[in-house]
Amino acid sequence: MRTDLLTEPVEGLDEALAAVDAFDAALSSGLLRPQPAQGAALLGLADAVAGTPLAARVAEAAEKAAAAGASEDHFVALAAARTALLGSVHDALGTRVEEAVGRPRAELAAPADGPREPAQEVNVLMAARSWLADLARCGWQGMDHEVVSGAAPVVSALLPEPGLRRLAALLDGFAAELAASCPGASLQRVPERRWADLWARAMLLTLPGAAGVPETTTVTGRLLPLGVDVQEHATAVQAQVHAVLEPADGSAARLVRASVSVPKPDTVVGAGLWQLLRPYMSLLEALGEGRSTELTDMPLTAEGDLLWSDAHARPGEPADPFATARVALPTATDTPTAPLDRHPTRLAVPVFVEGYATQLDEDELTLTFAGQPLHVDADRIPTASPLTPEAVAKSGACIGLLRWDAGRFTLQPLAVESTVRKKTVALHAGAWAGGTTDKVGVKGEKAATDAVKVLRERAGRLLRK
Repeated sequence: MRTDLLTEPVEGLDEALAAVDAFDAALSSGLLRPQPAQGAALLGLADAVAGTPLAARVAEAAEKAAAAGASEDHFVALAAARTALLGSVHDALGTRVEEAVGRPRAELAAPADGPREPAQEVNVLMAARSWLADLARCGWQGMDHEVVSGAAPVVSALLPEPGLRRLAALLDGFAAELAASCPGASLQRVPERRWADLWARAMLLTLPGAAGVPETTTVTGRLLPLGVDVQEHATAVQAQVHAVLEPADGSAARLVRASVSVPKPDTVVGAGLWQLLRPYMSLLEALGEGRSTELTDMPLTAEGDLLWSDAHARPGEPADPFATARVALPTATDTPTAPLDRHPTRLAVPVFVEGYATQLDEDELTLTFAGQPLHVDADRIPTASPLTPEAVAKSGACIGLLRWDAGRFTLQPLAVESTVRKKTVALHAGAWAGGTTDKVGVKGEKAATDAVKVLRERAGRLLRK
């Protein structure tokens, strides 16, 4: 991998992000009575998309918003411009990654026109758009519980419709996060980028057809796992397995993902997480045992996400992730990204690196290739595994996800190889996914079993009452 390309500046990147940051600051203050600085930020957003198909609509929206006369449609146009700018950043960074890793990326076919939403669903979408417009007018610093609570009836109306649950889940979580921060006037620090991301995403999902179900095909072949990314929240956990798919029809291998998400009690942490995830995906056991998986007619989206069903999978032969990374990964085709998902934070490209020097300071771990540093995102290493920053610092080879955060590329380790007493030893983030005899892992699983047992007993008593 050419790490030198990852440290070179990307043309136009800073200017695009500056326009987004200025708009986010304007949105934070609220657009009910914009000040001159906010008006300049809005016009700057319009200038950033000049020469694109959005130019005329965004220019009109920026002028109306700067004059405190923006309608809901104008807010949609501003959200589209912001999303397009971040999408261009995603594409520029993705092109740089392609050059660095030397792998092709598949093209995403144009989506087919789906059925029109019934009038009732359109009305609900308009209600959601109205709430988001009110939110933009008051801004994060001007929001209060009365404004935020306006999302509750909208979410209740969205949830019964399967095609609208994506927006419902987003609005529900967004409103809960805002409610926990009310009143906005008392906030010492406002997460401007995050809340603007959620606002713009939700605003675009109110457009009819934007939240459609992705088109799928079915695939048959051998799935070779590379590693697992664990994302944990206080009340939920997700495991996303990155793998190489070798189709049975002999077509080119491609990178795919398989995910499983489950709710969890906040008392279940560490190795206990696998106990919650394991029953829903046999792939996790295969990953923990170092095996491939044979797929038969498994649903697959155009973006490379397997819609996992154990009915379409069976255990395969032993498969070493590092052998897969060395042999199959370099020629596998990278997955494309759906238009609405084009955002710098969505970059998570599987890579294999070796022959590096390591430096572990108190706050930062760095891998160095021919004098070029690549920073390790140690905070993303799951606690539910034997993989640690110290193990990465002693390693000589690493499978990881190349990400972009805080203005630079970083590497999230999924597995490492090191030499211990002249023997090669591998440590994986998913080593405990299928169960373990490791003392720490066993202790974590037992604690999770006890916690879940107690919670079930308490829930049973409440139901009986």
